[in-house]
Amino acid sequence: MQVSVEITSGLGRRLTIGVPAERIEAEVNSRLEKASRNIRLKGFRQGRIPMKVVRQRFGAGVRQEVLGEVMTQTFYEAVRQEDLRPAGQPTIEPRSLTTGRDLEFTATFEVYPEIELIEFSRLGIEKPQSGVQDADVDRMIDVLRNQQASWETVERAAADGDRVNIDFTGRRDGEVFEGGAATGTDLQLGSGRMVPGFEAGIAGIAPGESRVVALTMPETYHAEALKGAAVEFEITVNAVSEKRLPELNEEFFARYGVADGGMDAFRVEVRNNMERELRQALRNKLKGRVLEALFERTEVEVPNSLVAQEIEGLRRQAVRQFGGDASRFDASMLPDDMFRAQAIRRVSLGLLLGEVIRREALKADPARVRRMVEETASTYEEPQEVINWYYGNREQLATIEAVALEDQVIDLILERATVTEIDCSYEDALRADPPKATTVS
Repeated sequence: MQVSVEITSGLGRRLTIGVPAERIEAEVNSRLEKASRNIRLKGFRQGRIPMKVVRQRFGAGVRQEVLGEVMTQTFYEAVRQEDLRPAGQPTIEPRSLTTGRDLEFTATFEVYPEIELIEFSRLGIEKPQSGVQDADVDRMIDVLRNQQASWETVERAAADGDRVNIDFTGRRDGEVFEGGAATGTDLQLGSGRMVPGFEAGIAGIAPGESRVVALTMPETYHAEALKGAAVEFEITVNAVSEKRLPELNEEFFARYGVADGGMDAFRVEVRNNMERELRQALRNKLKGRVLEALFERTEVEVPNSLVAQEIEGLRRQAVRQFGGDASRFDASMLPDDMFRAQAIRRVSLGLLLGEVIRREALKADPARVRRMVEETASTYEEPQEVINWYYGNREQLATIEAVALEDQVIDLILERATVTEIDCSYEDALRADPPKATTVS
């Protein structure tokens, strides 16, 4: 096998590979001989068909099959021989396929970049620290009560926080404008769903009453013709409902799995859940900051083929998030540039983490994997069944192992980096850091 390597771009490579005709012919003949013992043709006994007939009937198809397999095999032999690391699938183009002559073809592809990692001791990381306070538990209990609240119709004027059922008609210069009218619409006052001033204008209206509210549409309004326009909404309140919070009693506690122990046991359960969520949030925030520091301080030339694959994955994900059916919605309508910056970032970080794993010869720690599986299982009614499921499902366990290995990379970097602990509130700890812009070149 003859191989030559050409650099077509920074990461682009083209291999020209020559395979002796003898290798092709030997494989074709071997397959035809095996086939001759099993095939059936009218006028011939099985196993007695002349090779000339077998070759005439099946030679072209077998040769095509052999050529495809040999090109694939020799491509991987060639990249091993030349010590290349292909990123993505190659584009293979035959140059010579003439029977009896050496096979020659080219394979064009990208390689993984050489990455020069920064000394981790030069990285500065802010590590957030937080805890769950009694006041945080009180607020969480209020959230849970509001989630379980009911609405009771009342015969009084609407006030902030009430839910109202309304009819409304919007007019500009006396003319109804498109999208400005509805009937029987439910709206909670104070939710901020409507344009500024609309909900405040409903306060004080009793069921069966109407009011005209004069407003100025915001400059950010989606309809160009109405941006900044003076309008009037005629609003009729059909009904007013008041929120009723459930009592903190045994029935309420039971909804959250607390059958005994009353309020004290319920608070313990709420705190435990909050602390578990906080640990994960702090870990995610710290991990994000480590990756951000590594990304900002390391230059990575990303293979276009990997970026294209990532863009396609993000495009399909976007369709699912927006509730679209990928089989009906043409995802290609979403432009590549919509996802390019995020794709470059994700590919870069994947390459960086992979390089750390390779250089440090890291492997997933079984004890860490076990802890992660047990922590996941602890949120279910039958934890042991969940643990058994993970360890009986190689694909699912591999997902946990990948996360564990990534966490080990983060821990290794933190051991060597300069880490400063920063106190923050429970709410701030759960709030994700704002994403930073990625420059697309």
